[in-house]
Amino acid sequence: MSEKRIAVVSILVSDRSASESINELLSRYGEYILGRMGIPYREKNISVLSVVLDAPVEITNALTGRLGKLENVAVKALFGKI
Repeated sequence: MSEKRIAVVSILVSDRSASESINELLSRYGEYILGRMGIPYREKNISVLSVVLDAPVEITNALTGRLGKLENVAVKALFGKI
């Protein structure tokens, strides 16, 4: 596995019914998560989550791939050069 890198995973959720699946996935990857923040944007009826990881690139990509397969969920990862 490659060297660990800091990443910020941004998640937009347009249907709260996806929350349970998202939380289940994040729990599976909990050993790599440094912190998370969730913001409900009630006016637009969406939720915005930011998750900071310190993990090998393959792990971060696996998590974002699984999250991206969920219905009503959009996800992107930003990797630091650190």
